[in-house]
Amino acid sequence: MDVLYLTLSAMGGGIASALLGWAKSGEKFASLKFLPSFLRSLFAGATFAVGSTAMSGVATWENLVVAFLAGAGIDVGLHRLAGSKAKG
Repeated sequence: MDVLYLTLSAMGGGIASALLGWAKSGEKFASLKFLPSFLRSLFAGATFAVGSTAMSGVATWENLVVAFLAGAGIDVGLHRLAGSKAKG
């Protein structure tokens, strides 16, 4: 059950990062623009779920914070990578 909490925390970090980016943009919310961030958050959650089995796998508050920040970092990193690839 702890792996589920760590996964959800990583997904929450990615979604929070996407929401903060949307709030900063000042645009109206468009669900289709949010979909790639949601998919990156799913990727972050899956990555952290696999990685957490290599760690202790226990959902302490420290591990949950690390998972949240890792999810946000994965979302930001993949978003920037996609932007640089689109510019050519």
